Amino acid sequence: MATYIHELKDWPKFTWNSSKLAQKLGAVRNRQGRLTGCMEELGVRLRAEANLEALTEEVTKSSEIEGEVLSRDQVRSSLARRLGVDIGALTPVEGIVEMMLDATGRYDAPLTSDRLFGWHAALFPTGRSGMTKIAVGNWRTEDTGPMQVVSGPIGLERVHYEAPKAGLLPDEMKAFIGWFNGTQDIDPVIKAAMAHLWFVTIHPFEDGNGRIARAISDMALARSENSSQRFYSMSAQIRQERNAYYDILDATQKGDLDITVWLEWFLDCLDRAFDRADTILASVLRKAHFWKKQANQKFNDRQRAMIERLFEGFEGKLTSSKWAQLTKSSQDTALRDIDDLVARGVLAKDAAGGRSTSYSLIDEA
Repeated sequence: MATYIHELKDWPKFTWNSSKLAQKLGAVRNRQGRLTGCMEELGVRLRAEANLEALTEEVTKSSEIEGEVLSRDQVRSSLARRLGVDIGALTPVEGIVEMMLDATGRYDAPLTSDRLFGWHAALFPTGRSGMTKIAVGNWRTEDTGPMQVVSGPIGLERVHYEAPKAGLLPDEMKAFIGWFNGTQDIDPVIKAAMAHLWFVTIHPFEDGNGRIARAISDMALARSENSSQRFYSMSAQIRQERNAYYDILDATQKGDLDITVWLEWFLDCLDRAFDRADTILASVLRKAHFWKKQANQKFNDRQRAMIERLFEGFEGKLTSSKWAQLTKSSQDTALRDIDDLVARGVLAKDAAGGRSTSYSLIDEA
């Protein structure tokens, strides 16, 4: 039977090789500072737009890591409404949005058990995870049996990890929260990586531990930047590297208390998240350039809404039928709207490739 790091005598006295991390940490901190400085030069409106895009990525991808697919439009709508960014009316998604905005918007407030309970309750407002009733807004109890991460068919399950027993959770979480709120001499990015690993190892809730661990990590990263605005998404990068993420967690939780390899992986993943931030910034600037160039042009509400959707990354191909469906208009109205934008050089017909004509934004618009 495997021994897990939380069962070791010196748990949770983590150690790491600072000299091995120095170069990676220095590079990441440098990129972090450059990104923050670049965003400061954009002005309030564009910073708000970039913040909205990054948070939308963070919320949707953190859920995808756990196998839950949320509507990007609904997540973005919830975030925009709470951030005071006008993007038009859409049906909101609330729970995970509330958690993420509290974690990053109030990054300098202490982490408490009550705050964690609130996040957990927001994630599971019905008191159920899928069809299963769970204890919401409280640590898991012995009633649920051992907390195990397993895979494989029934009868042939493989146990990847078993968390500390429920009776240990009050003391485990008291130690974690005290450390997180403390002022240790640890680089704040290293602290974000440690907090992620430590929390997910304790696994204090019946469900939602991964999403809450990533929210705590984002909170620590916000502290490292002294800013509530997010311009990159760690969860989006973890989603791309999900298999590697689970592999490194599995290996670390079955290893010793030297977590250098985990910290190296976290820093590398964060560095790659900054690459994605460049893509978010390019999209925001492209959209700002378009609307500035079109400042004297008149667009109806349907056209404005659909142009915004195209800039945000329209899923699939834009056809007149989709236009009509999304704008709740007739097919004839949709065609008139589209033909007008084609005539103005905003949209172009895609090369033939199916029964329906599709359209894309012109890059030079």
